[in-house]
Amino acid sequence: MKKSLTIITLALLFTIGLGAQNKPGREKWLQDAGFGMFIHWSMDVQLGTVISHSLVGASDEYADRYINELPETFNPYHYDPDRIAYLARMAGMKYMVFTTKHHSGFCMWDTRTSDFNIMNTPYSKDIVRQYVDACRKQGLAVGFYYSPEDFHFLYTEDQIIRRRNIEDIPEETKTKYIALVKAQCSELLRNYGKVDMMFFDGGGNFLMEPLKPFCWEIQPDLLITRGEIPTPEQHILDKPSESVWEACMTMGTQWQFKPTNESYKTAADIIRTLIETRARGGALLMNVGPDAFGELPFEQERNLTELAAWNFVNMEALSHVRPWVVTNEGEIWYTHNRETNTLYAILFGQVDWKRGERREFLLTSVRAGKDTRISILGQSDKVVEYKPDIDPQSRFEQKKDALHISVVRAQRIYNNHKWPNPIVVRLEGIEAVSDYNVKHK
Repeated sequence: MKKSLTIITLALLFTIGLGAQNKPGREKWLQDAGFGMFIHWSMDVQLGTVISHSLVGASDEYADRYINELPETFNPYHYDPDRIAYLARMAGMKYMVFTTKHHSGFCMWDTRTSDFNIMNTPYSKDIVRQYVDACRKQGLAVGFYYSPEDFHFLYTEDQIIRRRNIEDIPEETKTKYIALVKAQCSELLRNYGKVDMMFFDGGGNFLMEPLKPFCWEIQPDLLITRGEIPTPEQHILDKPSESVWEACMTMGTQWQFKPTNESYKTAADIIRTLIETRARGGALLMNVGPDAFGELPFEQERNLTELAAWNFVNMEALSHVRPWVVTNEGEIWYTHNRETNTLYAILFGQVDWKRGERREFLLTSVRAGKDTRISILGQSDKVVEYKPDIDPQSRFEQKKDALHISVVRAQRIYNNHKWPNPIVVRLEGIEAVSDYNVKHK
């Protein structure tokens, strides 16, 4: 094992920084991007258990085996970060966030701060380096999840491994703790080039407050999500917000890979969650979890592939958009590109909509203007395959009660001519009904 820097040396290297905050332009970038991939992965994936948390309340024997034996068998030789980043890009994700270190303290990079790291496993390769390179190849923004909490540190300091009452540890131990997390963040922010975003998770104020300004000193354009903006887990906000926020959700019931007793969301579930998140002004960080060999479960890859199909057709309805005057009218959900004044009406609940069939919808929050144009994303509005007698042209008529739109599902996405996912109508040059919210209270 390589020799780690001593905690006392680290304490002398770093001082506590002063306050700062995210740059507004960086928060706007997240609002525009809107969709990212979260990756939860650490060496206890070999057990298929909850990531890190099994150490809290564990016996001394369990903790000793976890810390000293599990690294000896971690060898994810099938890990292919290029494949995962490719799947993310195709699914419409604009950024990724990877667990560089979860609460256990196990570091997934080549660190000098602790021997509890990926280089002291049979794999012995810097996983974070591979992840960063893969993101950049696919044009995805690079995000790091980092937990200031460190159960390995508490273990080596003869402290009870816990998540609450951390402030009760001795002052000398706090100083060492702060020095450790600063040294680790310094490596992450100095050794991998530009890092676009950091997601801090846990640790208490005595760790977080000095850590954020310290990181901004190294990379002033760094966007800090958790720790600076709302990041709800496993749910989205119930009301739209003009301020930036990011929902964090799993495809299954566990953040890290769960080999049995797992149930996954369908791609349709994820598409709905994504649309409702964007309609409320948020970004969605959807989690995946590689297994012990580094591969994504079959179900997760297939969900990402179906997302790719929907995204390829409808990507503009989710990028650079903000909330409309109303999030939805029943099963019609809205996103709005304010720069181009383009509204996207996303049609859910359209069961058995046959290709070539025309359907009509009423939009009561929208008013047509003299320059209004209407179309369906992905369609030419000129032809329906094998049905030359059908006119697929999208139409609209402004009436006193509502804007009436009439559209045809013309594009063939699946071989069986069916498509269960929502169709998106693009409306350009429209106006909002100014008193809509008053009328519908």
